[in-house]
Parts: sequence; structure tokens; C-alpha cells
Amino acid sequence: MSEKFLEVYRKSLEDPVGFWAEQAGRLHWKERWTKTYDDSNPPFYRWFVGGKTNIAYNALDRHIKAGRGNKAALVWVPASGEPRVLRYWDLYREVNRLAVLLRSLGVGKGDRVAIYMPMIPEAMIAMLAVNRVGAVHTVVFSGFGAQALAERIADAKASLVITADGMTRRGKIAPLKPTVDEALRISGADVQTIVYRRVGLDVEMRAGRDLWWHQALAEIPPGAYAEPEWVEGDAPLFILYTSGTTGKPKGILHLHGAYMVWIWYAFSHLTGAEREFSDDMVFFSTADIGWISGHHYGVHGPLLNGLTVLWYEDAPDYPHPGVWWEIAEKYGVTHMLFSPTAIRLLMKYGDGWPRRYNLERLMALYPTGEVLNEEAYRWLRDVVCGGRPGCQIADIWGQTETACFVTAPGSMNLGGFRYKYGSVGLPYPTLRVAILGDDGRELPPGERGHVAVKPPLPPAFLHTLWGDPDRYVRSYWSKFPGYYHTGDIGYIDEEGHLHIMGRSDDVIKVAGHRLSTREVEDLLTSHPAVAEAAVVGVPDPVRGEVLGVFVVPKEGANITEEDVVAHLRKALGPVAVVGKVAVVGKLPKTRTGKVMRRVLRALAAGQQPGDLSTLEDETSVEEVRRAFEEMKGEMAERGAS
Repeated sequence: MSEKFLEVYRKSLEDPVGFWAEQAGRLHWKERWTKTYDDSNPPFYRWFVGGKTNIAYNALDRHIKAGRGNKAALVWVPASGEPRVLRYWDLYREVNRLAVLLRSLGVGKGDRVAIYMPMIPEAMIAMLAVNRVGAVHTVVFSGFGAQALAERIADAKASLVITADGMTRRGKIAPLKPTVDEALRISGADVQTIVYRRVGLDVEMRAGRDLWWHQALAEIPPGAYAEPEWVEGDAPLFILYTSGTTGKPKGILHLHGAYMVWIWYAFSHLTGAEREFSDDMVFFSTADIGWISGHHYGVHGPLLNGLTVLWYEDAPDYPHPGVWWEIAEKYGVTHMLFSPTAIRLLMKYGDGWPRRYNLERLMALYPTGEVLNEEAYRWLRDVVCGGRPGCQIADIWGQTETACFVTAPGSMNLGGFRYKYGSVGLPYPTLRVAILGDDGRELPPGERGHVAVKPPLPPAFLHTLWGDPDRYVRSYWSKFPGYYHTGDIGYIDEEGHLHIMGRSDDVIKVAGHRLSTREVEDLLTSHPAVAEAAVVGVPDPVRGEVLGVFVVPKEGANITEEDVVAHLRKALGPVAVVGKVAVVGKLPKTRTGKVMRRVLRALAAGQQPGDLSTLEDETSVEEVRRAFEEMKGEMAERGAS
């Protein structure tokens, strides 16, 4: 980490508003803002008030006018079939055509459009076309079922749904249009639907409501132009719903100018977009567009910076466990983003898969979505990077609410990274992080507490919750007045690096002792026979909670319950009270590879696991359920004796 990076941060704190005014000025504004930062109605802060801009113009037109139209914007790789490469000019042409169609259907500034699509180029085109006409998109993960989709359509009051007939996953076809039909029936919404033909399913198309994408666009010439809607800097850009375990999903609302400026700046510094190698960069984003990572790493971040982004449509181990590394070699990937859970999945298959491929072009790896454990870090460093110092690892931290990462171990524009294991780096400009005790006082370096942020919030942060400002205040500002509460537990070390231990609801209390699930899972995966692990609290009448431990062994390895308990107690001592260890073949995960801890917690509490439509493999839940029943039976026997 360079002194220049630290100096930029220090200076940004002296004049946070002036810092972001200077950065925003490097993007295109039809009209300059009249007020950079409006804090007159806290905590509903606004940036770039009075300005007029458009994110799609900045992501496409700006680069074409600079003579970069023939540069690859998106490389799309399916599990089977022909890859596609869309240049900036191709993307610009198709976004304009779809924008013309949207306007002909009456979609305009402020209207909400639900996008329920697989990871295909048309999903990117749809997002940018909605941006171009000034509408507000809400992208819904294509793994969600009809009920979850219906809730989001109804809450956003969407006037249009863009979807596909179906999608492919692990060689099988999954229908999407019938799910949309059911969601519209549940929600009672009678809205128009545009359907892209992806897999050739015979789906019901209701006359007067449903349009085939290819038929509707056939009437719009290739040279069609849609003048961008020049929206206010503080106009809504998109809503992205977070899925909680209970209750109504929260509609995170990000505003046009604030999101655009932060994403452009942060992504540039994360990847080195201003460096001499930027024209050769290929950024492989494995995040689904249904999540915030898919928005900023998969679409807006690369395109605002004029870079090439790569998407892969299928699972990280399909059709074989080396498919990611095969893609990296074939397309010359330089930067790659993924979840640590996906890496632990690939670790299960051994070191041989990545070593089959030439990965020497890899410059930077970005684990995101959860904290990187030590075994996964070493595997990335030694196996994927091959120990090369020119292949850097940057564990970063952000949330749906922050639009993008807000801490990182440096900047590739300003000297590169200095990764410190266990840390998610230092704050990016103008972000002031504080660690608070339960009583709200700020804690010194090294002490664990609640991760909070002091205003003024950088433009990364959400403006409010869609249609529910009271819940926004309750969720983020009421626990510690004067601070934004992130919901994470962590600490800041003596060098100022932030360490995230997990969500506050992931802390397990055993006989008065607080154990972070992250710490326990790190210890478990340090065992040479363990590929993956998950820990939840299991209710206990004496101790409050005990540890429910689930481990997935590495291929060819054997591990027993006694081995796991001994390993934990050696490290944690008597506080490691284990209710049961279950050795399972798989953990319940989403299609993006993230462990569904809410399912584990629900099963541990004897509750229904809720919506399982995002599950990669439903048999994993049954395996876990059986393990929990065995665990509770054994604990009951112990209590009786």
C-alpha cells in the first residue's frame, strides 16, 4: 500500500464534499449540480442536487465518442454453445433499440421495471436501456420463486417485467416465463412482459400483454437512437431487494448521481483502470446480476471505466471443476471476482484443476460477499496465483446498502495492494468507520464491537428503503444515534485496517461467551481434511446455545466427529461446547455458491427453512435436516442421562 493512497484518504477527510465534487466533474453532466451535498433532512442525504446526467450515457456514449467503440465491452461464455463478444458499439446499438421499444410501451422517467433474467447479454442490455430512459430497475435473481418475485413486483409497483422463456443450469432447462405468470397472478399485477427466447421453450404468451423480444425489436432499425433521459443527480436509479429470513424484503434505493460517481471511482481504483495495462484488462465477474455485486462488478463498474467484463452463465464446477480456470486461460482474464464459498467448493476438487491451466495473466483476485478464511487465502495465493507477486489478492468489504465495496487493501491506481490476512483493508475516501460498544461509545483499536459509519456518508450509501422511510431509520440509524449502523461486528487494528467478524446475528453465545461464526469456521477449515464448514447456534437449556457444526470433507479425506471436536477444543478451549458435528456431502447454497446460513439457523431452531427457490440443490437441505434431527436426539439422550 502506497503513501499516496493514504494521503488521498487523509485529504478526503479534510473536505469530503469538495473531494466528491472534483471526482464527479470527471464524468459527463448535461447540467452541473447546484448543491454537491444536501444534509438538510438527515438521515436522508442527497448528492449532486440539481445536476442532470445519465449513467447509460456515461457507460456507453462517452466511450464511443472517445473512439473506443470497437473495444470489447462484454465477453459472454455459456456452458455449451457459442460465446458472444459485444463491443461498446454493439452494446450501444442494442441498448438504444430496446430503449426505443421501452418508450413506445410508455416506460419513462421514474417508472419501475422488474428484470428477471439469467446471466445472458440481454440482461445487461435491459439494465442499461432502463437506465437510458430514466426508469428505475429492480433486478430479481432468476433463482427466486414466484412468491419472492411477486412481492418485489408488487412493492416496486413495476409497470413492466423483462424476462426470458427459460435458462440453463448444469445441463438442465429451468423455465422462467411460467414463474413470471404465476408471480403476476399472486401479486394481482396486470403489467406488460417482454420475453427473450433463450432456450426455445413453448411458453404461454397472452395477447395484449406479452411480447417476444425478437419480434418487437425486429420493427426497430439497427440505427435507432434514444436520446438519454437527463435525470436529476438525486433521482432514483434502482431498487434492489434484500431477502431476510422473515418479513417483507427491504428495497434498497440507490440514487443516480451518487451511485454513478462512487462506482466509477471505486472500481477504477480497485482494478487500476487508469494504469498503462487498462486496455488489456479482462474483468471476470462471477456475480449474478440479481445481487449488488452483479450490478457494480458485472455491469456499471467496468463499463463506466471503459473496460472489458466477462460473464459465465453457469455453475463454478459445471461442466467440470476447472471451468473457471479454463475460461481465465482462454480469454486472458486479468482480474477475477468471486465468493469465498465458491472457492472452497473448488478447493474440494484438489489443486490439480487450476494447475492444468496457464493463469499467468491473472493480476488481481477479489473475494467478496463474506470474509476470506485462511485456507482459501493460501490456496488462492499458492495454487491459483502460483506464488507470483504480480498476482495480488484483495479482500474487500461492502454491502447491498453501500452499492459497492467501501474498504480495500489499497488501490491499483495508487501503488497496488498490501493485503493483511483477516482484514478487509482500509476505508476508501471520505468513509469514517467507527467501532462501537453496546452502549454506543467508540472503542479503541483491537476491541470488537459494532461497525458503524459517521456522516457525512460517502455517495456509495443507500438513500432510503423504497416506500418505507420509517423502516430505513429504524434499521440503520436508531440503534446508535448519529451513526449509520452496518449490522456487522468487527474491529479496527493498530494500523487502521478493518476486520469483519460477521453479522451481529451470527454471533453465538455459549454460557455467556460470544463466539463469532467466522472464527469457528476458519478454525474448522484449517483442518487438513475439511473443505467447507458452517456453524450455527443450537438452543441449549443450560448454556443458552451450543455449536452445531457441519463439515464437508475434501475429496478422498475422512474425518470423524471426534476429530472435529478435538480440533476445536485445542484452539478454543472449554468454551467450544459442541452439540453435534455432522459430516455432510454438501451444504445448502444459493446458485451463486453462498452458504444459506438462514436455512441452517431455521432448521436449528426447529422452524421451517422458508423460501428455498434459490437453492442450488434441495437435497442438501434434507441432508442437513436429518443431521439436525440426529443432533437433537443425541442431545436429548444426554440430557435424560
